[in-house]
Amino acid sequence: MMLSDDVKSAYNDFYTKDDSEWRMLGAQSKATNIVTVCKSLQPVKVLEVGAGDGSILHFLNEWNFGRELYALEIAETGVSLISRRGLSHLVEAKSFDGYQIPYADDSFDLVILSHVLEHVEHERILLRELKRIAKNIVIEVPLDYRFGVDKRMKHFLDYGHINMYTPTSLRFLLQSEGLAVVADRLSMTPPATTRFNEFVNKKAPKALSRIIKIEMEYRLKKIIGNLLGTRKEEQFANAYTVLTQKSSQTLQIF
Repeated sequence: MMLSDDVKSAYNDFYTKDDSEWRMLGAQSKATNIVTVCKSLQPVKVLEVGAGDGSILHFLNEWNFGRELYALEIAETGVSLISRRGLSHLVEAKSFDGYQIPYADDSFDLVILSHVLEHVEHERILLRELKRIAKNIVIEVPLDYRFGVDKRMKHFLDYGHINMYTPTSLRFLLQSEGLAVVADRLSMTPPATTRFNEFVNKKAPKALSRIIKIEMEYRLKKIIGNLLGTRKEEQFANAYTVLTQKSSQTLQIF
């Protein structure tokens, strides 16, 4: 099982875009989520699968999360960008075929899969490879699903999102693959990222009223979520991060 040349070409082109500031903004919150759910761990060898341009690894390196960092990425342009970052803890960055991970069983203390699973055609095959090489796996997915989401197919396909998850559906998938949920975290897009998307990506006129509205909407949702509980938090959240470990439960197909 491997990715087609068309898919590889598309992702190679993706990392030639001049949007590094945008990716770094998103990566900081993703790295924060990873460190938060992994607070019970002290991993030495850490592998990020689908590491993109290395933005998340940049922050993990800065925060001394893992003494040895490794990266796998399907796009050669991404591997090149990671290698050029000069990360002090980076041991190796290399390309792979999207499914077969070129490391031995139990090679890592922790594997990270952040905003990758929604792009993967054969998600269970990749999950089994992650489980093979590490006891602990962190996965983060965007929470794209909303009522009527099928009417926005082009929007999500333009981003390469072919799978959608809710926290419940992701946990079911992981648990059915013999992965026990140890810790999880719901998160909303930080105001700084929303402002950048609004005023830089979308080129909307910068106005104080809009800046205040973005900040107030974020704070109000946090307050309401804290007051009304998990269901409301899930409604407002933009991403879900989960730490899993190998368990004895396995998928039974009859």
